[in-house]
Amino acid sequence: MNLRDLNKMTEGFQNQGGTKMPMLFLGHGSPMNAIEENEFVQGFRNVATAIPKPNAILCISAHWETKGTMVTAMQNPPTIHDFGGFPKALFDVQYPAPGSPELAKETQKLITKTPVELDDKWGLDHGAWSVIKHLYPNADIPVIQLSLDYYKTPKEHYELAKDLDALRNRGILIIGSGNMVHNLRMMAWDKLNADDYSYDWALEASTKMKQFILTNNHQELIHYGKQGKAFEMAIPTPEHYLPLLYILGIKEEKEAITLFNDKAVAGSLTMTSLKVG
Repeated sequence: MNLRDLNKMTEGFQNQGGTKMPMLFLGHGSPMNAIEENEFVQGFRNVATAIPKPNAILCISAHWETKGTMVTAMQNPPTIHDFGGFPKALFDVQYPAPGSPELAKETQKLITKTPVELDDKWGLDHGAWSVIKHLYPNADIPVIQLSLDYYKTPKEHYELAKDLDALRNRGILIIGSGNMVHNLRMMAWDKLNADDYSYDWALEASTKMKQFILTNNHQELIHYGKQGKAFEMAIPTPEHYLPLLYILGIKEEKEAITLFNDKAVAGSLTMTSLKVG
């Protein structure tokens, strides 16, 4: 795809400032963060004030895994309550942000490393709306989601992400939503309200992850399966970790990274979030 084609395709999403949009990886944690008031929610609000208001948002959420790669393309995506066992107040939450079929088609064309299917059935899952609602509570910014193909390797996800870089020049905010350390089976529920409580293995994995991130050592993060027992316990399944690789795959080498919400919850989950750029 040449520059002329790209400019024509994305002309509806010009970035008025002419600068590249930052990116976010958000540790979303419990769905209850959508309706609770805590330091993590405040962290989401604070980061929204530190970046330009986007023209639209593309979110890669841990909670949309598919066979093949898909992008939501409906005009009015429904709010999906993809969880159980929580209070009715959480199920009552609606986040009526518009979608953007135009941006979905642009994204489909930009991604050259794999076929992309336009989806009209999914919507916004809680990995997206539970955090985006704190960044932009008025639900006035179009949001689309890009799925995680569970047949792809971490390296393939990382490489696919690079095709999305051009969107940043058009005022599109790219958000990865997951958790760097995410092992719900090991959570210490009796320590749920303890401040920054972490198991030794979770602390070890988190510390190494942040070191690799801050030194641009992406290969170690891509091949996390070679990092030993702590990483094995921190990432028992890949879906919450992979959105991080999308943000790192797009990141330019000299771009600054800011950590926030950098705390553990109940021993085996970290809320660590990143602003890139």
